[in-house]
Amino acid sequence: MSGITPSQTVGPYFKYGLTPGTSYQWNDAFGNDLVTPDVSGERIRIVGRIFDGDGKPINDSMLEIWQADAQGRFADPQDKRALPNSAFKGFGRCGTDAEGQYTFHTIKPGTVPGPGEKSQASHILLAVYARGMTQQAMTRIYFENESANATDPILTLVPADRRSTLIATREPGDSVTYRFDVHLQGDRETVFFDV
Repeated sequence: MSGITPSQTVGPYFKYGLTPGTSYQWNDAFGNDLVTPDVSGERIRIVGRIFDGDGKPINDSMLEIWQADAQGRFADPQDKRALPNSAFKGFGRCGTDAEGQYTFHTIKPGTVPGPGEKSQASHILLAVYARGMTQQAMTRIYFENESANATDPILTLVPADRRSTLIATREPGDSVTYRFDVHLQGDRETVFFDV
């Protein structure tokens, strides 16, 4: 029998091994808590929900983040500024719960070099994987009330009326928690980058 191989989307997921911290007991190589004993910087929590085009929460998506440390260094051999004795890797992954919610515990990243020798504002790279998508959606999480946002060489490429979809806001009455909701489609669609 011959035929065309059916297409595949990037979700839903076989949770064991992909979304640590769930109901499976095993030694997670990564998870949603990036904070290590030797890391320095402002400890923060990022919470949010993932929504589809109809505004309904997506209960089986997976998110990955990558970020620099508080001094703006990446845990990558190509970043010659990186501290070899730091356990902070700047990578995390988690799945959404029944209400489409996610949480990351991390540190606020420092500024990093950008195109044309311009500094980029503090930000975290975010990849969203969900059913019905043929590839992950890539975006950035910036932080409210950062003066560097006004001159960030990437953020300033985004139309001014859409930049707010990339800004995490502090939760009222909570000095460590930022909220960043992701809308995959619709009127409040988050800005995604073609990378």
